[in-house]
Amino acid sequence: MKTPHWKLLTLVGPDRPGIVAAVSRVLLGAGAELGEASMMRLGGLFTIMLMVGIDGDGVHLKGLLESVRNEFKLRVHVDELNAGLHRRIDPDARVTVYGADRVGIVAEVTDALAQAGLSITDLRSDVAGSEDKPIYIMNIEGVAQQGLPPLEQALARLSSDIRVTIAPIELMRG
Repeated sequence: MKTPHWKLLTLVGPDRPGIVAAVSRVLLGAGAELGEASMMRLGGLFTIMLMVGIDGDGVHLKGLLESVRNEFKLRVHVDELNAGLHRRIDPDARVTVYGADRVGIVAEVTDALAQAGLSITDLRSDVAGSEDKPIYIMNIEGVAQQGLPPLEQALARLSSDIRVTIAPIELMRG
């Protein structure tokens, strides 16, 4: 089997049923190979980031999805990749953050994590609470290149309005 030319397909649009089915149906019909994906709802919008292995350039891939783009009112972006499958990095640390939602909280936390050697593999955030007392929540996974103690030390120095828990991730392998 020939190695496909990988592209990163990003689609964003109003959330509604059928987006994933329509996109995957078009890509299947074009003989595309699907790789790693991240799909989620953010701020009322549905977002897809999907590795697509297909011959042709980004313009070709966007053209294939034109009818889906129009039907679902999606914005479509394609990047050429120098990537492939089976390059997963297994995280070994999980950091959960709760704090008063304010400007700079993400920068403060991620800077402390970077300084302590955490390579972030996944970050998901949400805003909870109420409009007058919002709470920012982050769930972060990554590779603690220097171990957990430096992460704990760095995060202990954060502002007093931020609460953090750190836990190791132990993967079960069969």
